[in-house]
Amino acid sequence: MSDTKQTRLGIRGYKVLPRMALLICAAAYTQNSQAGATFKIDDTKWVSIGAGLRTSFQAAESGAGLSGDKWSNDFNLDNIRLYLNGQIHQYLKVEFNTDCQTCGNGGEMRILDAIGKVEYNQYVNLWMGRMLVPAERREMNGPFYSPIYNTFSSGTPFEPSDFNLTIKSDGTSAGSFGRDDGATIWGAALEGHLQYAIGFFRGLRGGANVDDNLLYAQRFAYNFWSVEKNPGYYTSGTYYGKGGDILTVAVSNQYQEGGAGTLLDSGNFRGTTADVLLEKVLPNNAVITLNGEYKNYGITGGYNQSSRNAGGGFAMFEGNAFDVSGMYLLPQKILIGQLQPYLRYVNVMPTGSSDRAAFEAGTNYIIDGHNAKVSLSYIYGDLMSKGLNYSSTASGEDGSAIKLGFQLQI
Repeated sequence: MSDTKQTRLGIRGYKVLPRMALLICAAAYTQNSQAGATFKIDDTKWVSIGAGLRTSFQAAESGAGLSGDKWSNDFNLDNIRLYLNGQIHQYLKVEFNTDCQTCGNGGEMRILDAIGKVEYNQYVNLWMGRMLVPAERREMNGPFYSPIYNTFSSGTPFEPSDFNLTIKSDGTSAGSFGRDDGATIWGAALEGHLQYAIGFFRGLRGGANVDDNLLYAQRFAYNFWSVEKNPGYYTSGTYYGKGGDILTVAVSNQYQEGGAGTLLDSGNFRGTTADVLLEKVLPNNAVITLNGEYKNYGITGGYNQSSRNAGGGFAMFEGNAFDVSGMYLLPQKILIGQLQPYLRYVNVMPTGSSDRAAFEAGTNYIIDGHNAKVSLSYIYGDLMSKGLNYSSTASGEDGSAIKLGFQLQI
């Protein structure tokens, strides 16, 4: 990230710290990232702090083990993130983020990102530590920079690094929340229009990966219109018209030998994706945003369907899936925000298991871009009931869910 774009939350400039004690308190409050406030130490050193919250209410048809026409009713703390970013040299930076990775079970703060950064120029940079694995746009957006609140819970199958909420070494985890331990080389060329990220990560720990093979990940994107401006190789699912007219097409790939299956039936995982973002500002200042994503996952060299049916191991998805959405940001304000209605369709077609799909309709109330918004959505389909069960006997009925989500960042 450049000196003027220090963090993903978008700090808007420097503030001189009036007292050194305040800086010490801010740094000790180990929060991450990209928003909030920036404390300047000298011409090359600074520290920024910020926080993000996502919380929701969901009512789901026949949920929580209920039968008949009963509905479950749940309040959820989805994310509470603390951000800390800093620069210690013109070319050396650090990022540290935390999140409540077990919020549904009482809450436990854990390391989300811990990155040491060598950022030399726009062409070649190096990040090392725990970070996002280069993947499709949804993963690079994360929950806070996606245009739809339910982007993960009702979306296409997870990448290996997002399959488990916690990092374990028992053959059931390849990271958490899309992050893994490794290194990424990233940059841009052609005046920023061609963007790339190439990473090397631990991937699956134990189990099928008996030989301790690395996971290799790459993402290449081309900006045909305006160049998307984000920290590092991160992305956003919408810019609410603030980024100009955007048309970006990207492809990504991940591969790990022994990256799926069980200790006794190990398979080689490959996940290839393509995604597109089109955002157009209309003459009346309304904004149209279209997102599309296609996934093709394959497993070779082992992990047959009988092993998958038996359960256990690292049951990565195999097959095809796609996710398309369109939204329209109304130009006029209603009280303090703008309405952004949207439609979305997700279809997941596993190899050896039944297909599943979800239709979603909703509206966002945009108060301050990604920093303050409220989302109301209705979802219908069998994607929620079948979930991540890719066995040949997977079954589930169509059902409905209504979700009200709140997102705040500073």
